[in-house]
Amino acid sequence: MLGAVASFAWDNRHFFVATAFAASAGVSVYSTYKLLNYDKEKKQRENVYETQKSLNEYLAFHFQQADGVFKWGFTPKDALDYPRRIAEECLATFQEKEGVPNSALDIGCGVGRSTFELARKFPRVVGIDFSHNFVDACNQLKEDGHMDYAIIDQGHLTTQLKAQVAPDIDRNRCIFQQGDACNLPLDIGQFGLVLASNLICRLPNPFDFLSRLESLLAPGGILVHASPYTFLEEYTPKKNWVGGYVDEDGREVIAIETLKDVLEPNFDLVKELDMPFLIRETARKNQFTVSHVTFWKRKES
Repeated sequence: MLGAVASFAWDNRHFFVATAFAASAGVSVYSTYKLLNYDKEKKQRENVYETQKSLNEYLAFHFQQADGVFKWGFTPKDALDYPRRIAEECLATFQEKEGVPNSALDIGCGVGRSTFELARKFPRVVGIDFSHNFVDACNQLKEDGHMDYAIIDQGHLTTQLKAQVAPDIDRNRCIFQQGDACNLPLDIGQFGLVLASNLICRLPNPFDFLSRLESLLAPGGILVHASPYTFLEEYTPKKNWVGGYVDEDGREVIAIETLKDVLEPNFDLVKELDMPFLIRETARKNQFTVSHVTFWKRKES
């Protein structure tokens, strides 16, 4: 009996080898497919701010006019024009003082509206964003003062609009460059004001950025930090979250408390605000968010 089985196996050895190879190859192909698919998804996440869709949405977010962008009378108008409103808060808080540079840094500047608005007061404003697409748009707006874009109404139907920098702003005061908030150049210098708006919950390691703030701001300078604290693992590994989780001791970690722990050795908390903003996706779908804005003064001794 065993001899017959052995003989059968030997006579059909090519079939068994082929079957085993096919099964192995199938696993290999599937594994390769999964790996490639993972890499594709990773790149898509990394490039979310490099798409034309994101660029159009942020141009609308920064330069939107209610009449041209929103069709409904019940749109929460207090949530519009956020980049201008937060820039105005910066300008109202900063006071010129001897020894404090009369310059500003807008880190995570998007398509530049706040940077331009800060130039109403500051002779030099540096806007930095990780997105090459956004920085290109900033430089086009600096050069031309305007830029055409489209907003989605539904599906592939769009409305054409124009982003316009206010004509009374000296655009030449602004400098835009691509950069990584977690790895800023060591020779970037010091500023009298730093605006970091809706940034830390989109950084891979926000603590790298937070640790740089002491060197970015001159003593007596003002930090304006804003965040809705929407931490997501697709942007930030959970181990690097500033808040929004329960630690090993069962304690809830709240972002503002972490910010105080990190910043208070070198900064004094001056005031806090809640500022709403609205990002339009389609004619009938919008993101309504409330950012927690904190104002910090760099200690002078």
